[in-house]
Amino acid sequence: MNKHKLGEVASTSICGNDIMSSVLYVSGIAIGAAGIYAPIILLAIGGVLLLYRGVYREVVESLPVNGGTYNALLNGTSKNIAATAGVLTILSYVATSVISGKTAVEYLGTIINIPIIPVTIAVLIFFAALVISGVKDSAKIAIGIFFLHLTTLVAFVVLGSYYLYTHPNQFHINFAHTRVLVQDYTLMIVLFLGFASSLLGVSGFESSADFVEEQEKGVFKKTLTNMLLGVVIFNPLVALLCLGISDMSEIAKFSNFLLAGEAKIVGGAIFQYIVVIDAFLVLCGAVLTGFIGVSGLINRMSQDEVLPIWFAKRNAKRSYPRIVITFLLLCISILLSTGGNLKALAGVYAISFLSVMSMFAIGNLILKITRPDLRRLYSFPMLLVILAFATTFTGLIGNIMMDLNNLLFFAFYFFPVILIVRAYIYRDYIVSFFYNHTAPDTLLHKLFRVVFRNVVRGTYILFIHRADRLFNTLKYINANEAGRHVIILHCKDETDEVNDIVWHDLKTLVPLIPKAGVFQHLRLDLHQIEGPFGPEVIHKASVKYDIPTNRIFIGTIHENHKFMYEDLGGVRIIV
Repeated sequence: MNKHKLGEVASTSICGNDIMSSVLYVSGIAIGAAGIYAPIILLAIGGVLLLYRGVYREVVESLPVNGGTYNALLNGTSKNIAATAGVLTILSYVATSVISGKTAVEYLGTIINIPIIPVTIAVLIFFAALVISGVKDSAKIAIGIFFLHLTTLVAFVVLGSYYLYTHPNQFHINFAHTRVLVQDYTLMIVLFLGFASSLLGVSGFESSADFVEEQEKGVFKKTLTNMLLGVVIFNPLVALLCLGISDMSEIAKFSNFLLAGEAKIVGGAIFQYIVVIDAFLVLCGAVLTGFIGVSGLINRMSQDEVLPIWFAKRNAKRSYPRIVITFLLLCISILLSTGGNLKALAGVYAISFLSVMSMFAIGNLILKITRPDLRRLYSFPMLLVILAFATTFTGLIGNIMMDLNNLLFFAFYFFPVILIVRAYIYRDYIVSFFYNHTAPDTLLHKLFRVVFRNVVRGTYILFIHRADRLFNTLKYINANEAGRHVIILHCKDETDEVNDIVWHDLKTLVPLIPKAGVFQHLRLDLHQIEGPFGPEVIHKASVKYDIPTNRIFIGTIHENHKFMYEDLGGVRIIV
């Protein structure tokens, strides 16, 4: 067992603090939109998570590397599409970290007088320092917060149930209020808006996939199940209790801090203090999840040259200080630029999060279609994947319909970031353009020539076992990578009867490619490497040519292979 890997409890706690913090605000959102139907809505959203449990499990167990939606699309589509998913995920992490941090401080502000913005910045800095100190150390904090939160929720359910038993009238009053609401809008509209707005209660479910490499083998599917159980049990139950404790007008008035007020009613001032402290800590835990999740994601994007490799440098604690500090500065700048008014970020949060979930379902479908032979530990029915996509896409449309400003706020943050990422992906074309459009023998012309040579000097390894697939693989590399040098490797396997025929075809074909004017700018080197294709030969090639495994491209891992994708060290599947 790797001492640096996270077990089930630690991994569940890190993701659970994010998704289970939703109980602090999603009840107020659901009740405000759907009234007495809120518990049913939240139970249905648990059904959405059940669907996405299968969607995520199939992809991540087949391709268990950091990156979540980004990784699913990278191995099934192009780097451009994957980069879009990566940017959406980063924006989601920024929004959830800032909103969770500020909401945590505002919860605390209900019992003590504190300056909200400065203390929020202090919270962000504290958790950034904690993550830099090492994921194992930060996981210990996450475990403590998670179990305190579960204990507090159980206590709230027990006290709330007793209060509901002794004060049954409030539930009937709220039922009458909902009948008036339905008369004004129609039941379908009420349920639709309630469903769309309450989908924020599953935010955090995607986070486990972004740091799966830090988890022990077999833990990922357990984190999905544990998060699902937590949401299905507590979110509908807490909403039901709130409807039996307070009038809907009071719930709407204090929806952001709903449990603090309800706790005082069912358990007195002391229990209110406990709930407030728990809310502060678990929302801070969601901030921690944001830092950990974005570290795994940006590292993966940097290794794949979607972002500069500068970000991927680790410290002695195996964390990524450059990613963490950059993310911290981004969070603080957005917090200050909004002046503490998080309405803009709420729109970014809703659209980016639901887009990430929907794109993961699309990634699953694409892998089913383009990689049908990919070795899978688990396969989720295609019809259910489509249904999962439909649920989150419906929620996405609903959030845009509720407030068109959400789309404007999202665009304000999304398009500048995606333009920067796209510029980095196509940096070879951009530098080449300026190089070709500056006067020869000038200092600027020479500078662009040096920069261009540095950009395109990257080398990649392509394992090939069928000559008829060479053109498509080179086409993919040419479209997605800046480097110009491709080492084509063919495994010399004595047990393969067609091995010599393939090798002969490759020796004939590879020299013709540049001469025919196809990919003439690529430098192609063809070599054989001893041994059957597998982890050993990939490691051998990586060491021999000094090329990291994420720059090694392969075909699909089939059922007849004796190894899994995770044994190959993070290579790219492009065939």
